[in-house]
Amino acid sequence: MPADTTTSRAAAPKYIFVVGGVMSGIGKGVATSAIGRILQSKGFVTTAIKIDPYINVDAGTMNPTEHGEVFVLEDGYETDQDMGNYERFLNVTLPSTNYMTTGRVYQEVIRRERNLEYKGKNVQVVPDVPLEVIRRIEEAQKQAGADVTLIEVGGTIGEYENILFLEAARMFKQKIPGDVAIVMLSYVPIPNNIGEMKTKPTQHASRELNSVGLQADVILARAVTPLDAKRKEKIALFCNISSERVISAPDVQSIYDVPSNYEKDGLGDILCEVLGLAKRKTDLSDWESFVAKTKNATQELNIAVVGKYFMSGEYVLSDVYISVIESIKHAAAHNDVKVKLAYLDSEEYEKDPTKLEELKAYDGVMVPGGFGSRGVEGILLAIKYVRENNVPYFGLCYGMQLMVVEYARNKAGLEGAITAEINKEAIHPVIDIMPDQKEKMTKQDYGGTMRLGTYPCNLKEGSVARAAYGKADISERHRHRYEVNPEYIKQVTDAGLVFSGTSPDGRLMEIAELPASEHPFFLGVQFHPEFLSRPLDPHPLFMAFIAAASAYTAAKK
Repeated sequence: MPADTTTSRAAAPKYIFVVGGVMSGIGKGVATSAIGRILQSKGFVTTAIKIDPYINVDAGTMNPTEHGEVFVLEDGYETDQDMGNYERFLNVTLPSTNYMTTGRVYQEVIRRERNLEYKGKNVQVVPDVPLEVIRRIEEAQKQAGADVTLIEVGGTIGEYENILFLEAARMFKQKIPGDVAIVMLSYVPIPNNIGEMKTKPTQHASRELNSVGLQADVILARAVTPLDAKRKEKIALFCNISSERVISAPDVQSIYDVPSNYEKDGLGDILCEVLGLAKRKTDLSDWESFVAKTKNATQELNIAVVGKYFMSGEYVLSDVYISVIESIKHAAAHNDVKVKLAYLDSEEYEKDPTKLEELKAYDGVMVPGGFGSRGVEGILLAIKYVRENNVPYFGLCYGMQLMVVEYARNKAGLEGAITAEINKEAIHPVIDIMPDQKEKMTKQDYGGTMRLGTYPCNLKEGSVARAAYGKADISERHRHRYEVNPEYIKQVTDAGLVFSGTSPDGRLMEIAELPASEHPFFLGVQFHPEFLSRPLDPHPLFMAFIAAASAYTAAKK
């Protein structure tokens, strides 16, 4: 029976800052998302904010191989990948107010100074920059109507670039002391040559936090294995908190295990106690049902992701394509299958085309988004192979554009067809820059100027896409500068490719496909459906792709 979540809302908004100690990359984004999910399951309205300590105004100009995926919000703002984690875990749509960088904060302070909004007073780094951070946090809370607002501070406590954000947390906690909690995520290593869990790095991190005027209310202790009572007591003693507030956060099979794992130590009730919230039952039943599906499926599908951001190995892959990977997992669970992903570097097919034969062993092939010329001819060879050999194919953004290029070359007879992004002097630029983008590119106006955010799309009756969505009109998030060139639409469609999704005015081609009678699944989209997939609400196109891959492997057997 579901837990009773009808208790009245919190009397005053509450705020939880999540900060990192010892080292970055140990899962603050997932921890923040999991805390939000737990509190949400208790009936509290939650929202989440990410603070990135970069001078970049947004994440759009950052190289994905260095910073990871750029996640696009509904309003078009380009953000850090953790915003995607928040949306997936909380099943909410977040506005750009919920993302800030050092650059964006300073940009706003300077704008206000130029507009005399400070009324002639001296504008100082402290307190005016932290006050702007607090203003943005309060604005995000108001927009969401949130009982609890989570604020993840990127990086680690000891980093110089984080000082102003930690100062904002200190000032905010001083302003409303009973309504602000500090959660520190710290790493507890087990050195191989010692074989014992060491708490000293966490102790040092706690003292670093104390040095900026903050005390952790809860410590999430990340480690390979669960913490024992002795280690909890030691952290509690030297970090000035009770041992009950040291939460064990061991490695788990999936990020979706984290909320239930935290609840083993009663994190939700502890945070309610810290913030003076009424304790309510936690109901994670729907979440745990999804997690069970991810583990209990017996059929396994082999899906190949063909791309080019692979020069640093799997670590970069998981960051660059994180939303795509998670979307596949969501759809697989709801199709009662497991998916084993293989990451194939398209440049290998350029060096040795005979390697294309390996694609026949997969149950489905995907080409995700990307930019630039490297590895493109290899991707085109892969698309041609799966089209001719009836292997299910799903192309996202660049993957759809290259699908059109391949079809134009090999079916429409347009020799030399390519995207103008690669060759501006191409004989047949079947993919060309959008007219409104040409002036921006000429002026080198790159930041935040692509076609970004949510746009409507109309679906053709009788198409694969229409069947997948189950409706005629949809809205999806975009991030691109190039589109199918209108001058070549007739030639490509006469050759058999169907543009089953278009902008309402019919000018922009949003979805391309082959009819179900001609191919098990050959479909590409100009937008990014991965940004809308949720664990409890998988995206219909990913669902259709996984279903097609499952049917394909069944037919092979």
